[in-house]
Amino acid sequence: MKHPKAILEKARRVEFLLLDVDGVMTDGTIYIDADGRETKAFNIYDGSGIHMLRKAGVRVGIITGRQSTIVDFRAQELGIAEVHQRVLDKIKVYDELLRKYDLKDFQMAYIGDDVIDLPILKRAGLSVAVPNAHPDVKGRVDWVTQKAGGAGAVREVTDLLLFSRQPRRRS
Repeated sequence: MKHPKAILEKARRVEFLLLDVDGVMTDGTIYIDADGRETKAFNIYDGSGIHMLRKAGVRVGIITGRQSTIVDFRAQELGIAEVHQRVLDKIKVYDELLRKYDLKDFQMAYIGDDVIDLPILKRAGLSVAVPNAHPDVKGRVDWVTQKAGGAGAVREVTDLLLFSRQPRRRS
């Protein structure tokens, strides 16, 4: 996929990718069985992309409004240390992460899908939504992925971030 130069420039400066969960890392569906146990489905390609991005030195974190042990398990599996759940004021955690890692807005990328994500999306250096995002969100981001949340959207972003770091060949 060919990306506009402006998106590649923003991607090149990213040092931290922050992810929402429901609707971004998953398709937004929550399965609850008769005993009240919750399950979610995560995309294996998204996980591979997160591993590659972390190996390239880009930090990855999760911030979500819900609480789920499944998210803790998946984050541990992917080596994601920054996991913030049951967060309704996401910008507060975003600001804490900027301070903790001594980063500026332009060094952050965020993938969101709902209006609760807008405060971060307005500030992050690279703001991304998934095509299944709320219309108000899709109209206010730098880029909308082709793949939906839970269906490879995160991988699209990790691929973009990795590609943006490759040396350019002169023609």
